[in-house]
Amino acid sequence: MKLVTFAPISNSSAPTSNSSASNGAPSDLRVGILRGDLVFDLKTLSPQLPSDMIGFLAAGKPALDIAAQTVQQAHLKQGISLSSVRLAAPIPRPGKIMCIGLNYRDHAKESNQPIPEFPTLFAKYSSCVIGPDEPIVIPALTDKIDYEVELAVIIGRQARHVSEADALNYVAGYVPFNDVSARDYQMRTSQWTIGKTFDTFGPMGPAITTADEVPDPQSLDISLSIGGEVLQHSNTRELVFTVQQLISVLSGVMTLEPGDVISTGTPSGVGAARNPKRWIKAGEVVRIEIEKLGVLSNPVVNEN
Repeated sequence: MKLVTFAPISNSSAPTSNSSASNGAPSDLRVGILRGDLVFDLKTLSPQLPSDMIGFLAAGKPALDIAAQTVQQAHLKQGISLSSVRLAAPIPRPGKIMCIGLNYRDHAKESNQPIPEFPTLFAKYSSCVIGPDEPIVIPALTDKIDYEVELAVIIGRQARHVSEADALNYVAGYVPFNDVSARDYQMRTSQWTIGKTFDTFGPMGPAITTADEVPDPQSLDISLSIGGEVLQHSNTRELVFTVQQLISVLSGVMTLEPGDVISTGTPSGVGAARNPKRWIKAGEVVRIEIEKLGVLSNPVVNEN
């Protein structure tokens, strides 16, 4: 299944910067299942299910089974056209966003860094999250804004001290993620977080593709383009640390909760490593595509 968080356009204002994180009352956003160009509203079809994505994921397999059965039995006329809804980030306010640096061999090489022997961890904060088609805002403080296509893992149930062999059983699904970065701020300190967590620097979406549809997260084509030019293209088989290894390592340090996000790193081709450097600019659209997961597109604007 493809799980989405959405708001009917008739009940919400037009998308604005970071609107998925700050949009109106919580009741404006609903959990749905995306099938083709239709969204099925679980609040209407299965009122007994939690109405927010983290609550839905925390309800576990029984909730997923009810949702799948409900949508399977639903008539097409019960679906809402994609043109009549606004998709928010699937998880508008994740409890944790854990990002892994230098996790593709070719990216470590282009960054003039050794291949890590242990995962390089940094954080992004939930206030940076935006959804599909919401604008990435270039802040007034800097124009050195870079793109990073990444496979993000969504945790489905509480995890602590999980073995690699059991790790995928804790995954709810996967989603495209863009680790937008202000490179000058990032490099002002040995700790990268300040350059990674400006408002709007966490585009996510369009949907969480449930884990049953991605039996092997280590075999997905992954790419990023701007204006038709492909700037990044690789496959998740090139990850230094696998999804299983990351879950095992991180759960040994902290309790992972439903809705937590692990963004697994980016391949080569980032703007900072190009000559000349290639920063994103207002007026462009950054397009991410990951096999089986779909396309995430975001326009770029300047801060007012």
